[in-house]
Amino acid sequence: MITSHGRKLVIGPTDRTSEQRTPESPLFLIPEAARESFVPFVTTLPTPRHGENDLSRIAPGRPLAEGDRIEVTGRLADERGRPIRHALVEIWNANKWGRYTHSDDPAVQPLDPNFLGIGRTITDSDGNYAFYTIDPGAYLARPDIGRWRPKHVHFSILGSSARLITQMYFAGDPYLDKDPSFFLLGDAQQRHLGVRTDSPLEGFTGTYHFDITVGGRNATFFE
Repeated sequence: MITSHGRKLVIGPTDRTSEQRTPESPLFLIPEAARESFVPFVTTLPTPRHGENDLSRIAPGRPLAEGDRIEVTGRLADERGRPIRHALVEIWNANKWGRYTHSDDPAVQPLDPNFLGIGRTITDSDGNYAFYTIDPGAYLARPDIGRWRPKHVHFSILGSSARLITQMYFAGDPYLDKDPSFFLLGDAQQRHLGVRTDSPLEGFTGTYHFDITVGGRNATFFE
């Protein structure tokens, strides 16, 4: 167990992944004056094209990927609940069989030529976002020790100066309890589960709501 300024970070039981992800020494806040000198500031975010929030096909009007089509929605807010407007939200996830649309993915599961695998959108004036994707499959992350990663969706949040990375998980997944990344969330685990509801959209098996909070006691855990 590592203590950092009063916060106890429990080392997860597996293959040293938890130790590699956890600071070994106490963390210190960089003074504001120093932060301003080297933090990059993005004045203009890219404007996504129509359909870039739909991962379930490679382009509007093209065939759908295999698997269950789901909607992922949520709200991006600060610690006081105020919307974070016009932030760039990107997601990526594995396909139905648990393989990413990436040339460096070593998985042997099949690729889906109709699955885009990555998408992006801009939050609206209320901080809301929405994506369409395929319900991802779990995959064998460490064949040597038989460790599987539960199905999940990666999120990237880009505002004016910082990029934050997190993951949304699915309740009831049998691999959650043995996943180092999920284990390290501690009491924040529940906040990282997508809340499933019936989808109002035709052809979708469900909607998963995932709110993201930046800062504060109930903040989303960022990698």
